[in-house]
Amino acid sequence: MDKVVVGAAIVDGNGRLLAAQRADPPELAGGWEFPGGKVDPGEDDRTALIRECQEELGVVVEAGEQVGGDWPLAGGYVLRVWLAEIVAGEPVAREHLDLRWLTMDELYDVQWLPADLPIVRAVQGRLDGG
Repeated sequence: MDKVVVGAAIVDGNGRLLAAQRADPPELAGGWEFPGGKVDPGEDDRTALIRECQEELGVVVEAGEQVGGDWPLAGGYVLRVWLAEIVAGEPVAREHLDLRWLTMDELYDVQWLPADLPIVRAVQGRLDGG
C-alpha cells in the first residue's frame, strides 16, 4: 500500500494560491510546494491536512474538492491535494523558508518541485474555471 502525503492548495478570496518554499531535506530545499505532510497511522487524509496546516502555517483550513487522485512521489509515496481555504489565522512560515501568495499570472514565477508542477497546472485549470 502506498504511503500518503497530503497537500493543501490554499486559495484566498482574491484567487491567489499559497506556495511554500522547502527548508529541507537538502535535495529539496529551496523548491516550492503545497503545504502539507504525511498522514499519521489511524488518521484520515482530511484530518491530516488540517493538522499539517496548523503545524506548518499556524492556520485552520477547510478542505474542499480534491485535485486529481494520487500523484506519485519518490519512495513509494503518493500525494493527495485538496483545494482549501483559511478559516482562521494568517499563514506563517514555521517549517518553510518562505511563503508566497501567487496570482494566476505569477504561478510559474517560483521553482515548483517537479512532483508539484502537474498539480499546479490542475489547480490552475480549476481556478480558471476549466
